[in-house]
Amino acid sequence: MHWQTLASALFPQGHDITEQDQFLSGTAQAGGETDGGQTVAVIGTTGHAPIGIEIALAQAKAVLATVRGHPGRAIVMLVDTQGQRLRHRDEMLGINSYMAHLGKCVDLARRRGHKIVALVYDQALSGGFITSGLMADSCHALPAATIRVMGLPAMARITKVPEEVLTELARSNPVFAPGPENYLRMGGLQSIWDGDAGVLATRLAQALRDAPATDARAALGYQRGGRKLAHPVIQAILGGRHVQAA
Repeated sequence: MHWQTLASALFPQGHDITEQDQFLSGTAQAGGETDGGQTVAVIGTTGHAPIGIEIALAQAKAVLATVRGHPGRAIVMLVDTQGQRLRHRDEMLGINSYMAHLGKCVDLARRRGHKIVALVYDQALSGGFITSGLMADSCHALPAATIRVMGLPAMARITKVPEEVLTELARSNPVFAPGPENYLRMGGLQSIWDGDAGVLATRLAQALRDAPATDARAALGYQRGGRKLAHPVIQAILGGRHVQAA
């Protein structure tokens, strides 16, 4: 879905979102007349944007501007990225530090009382997803979205595990498998927004109302059967108990 079509569906009351070099920013009216609506900040990417130092800084700047100029204003993050930009220039300039800075800015906004809701509307890969969608209070996706940390061929090359073995593992283990359904099982996604475009505004309004105050992804992954050990291990550490590996 093109970002302009998405924005019209998410914000039928209007928005002033603009695109510059695959970076999206602006404000919008979320919700409907019956629930009062609210002005939200919109920050995102489009065109399968590679996250280099420029976009990472632009996103961080937009987050900080919202924190500074509009205390408590909710932030909606629209995610479409192919992940970290793989260029020698970005690596030499320390792209990892720029992306860490973006993550810290998002965390600062959350600590200052800004609700942060992310929507993967096209593609979400690797570090570009970690510092945007996975940093939000809740992350959602459209059914046709492509989500993965690493493709199975690349995973096979790096881990030296045959691709056919990884393919077989992906059939039963969502950790190895791409797609929104598997990230939903693991707790990385709060929900998948299926249905026609007419319901997206309602889904967003509900997500803003119900954004969790604490990180419940490990518990969701445990409940949904996608991550069976993360939540028990966390609880054991918090309770000081010893955990026997399954």
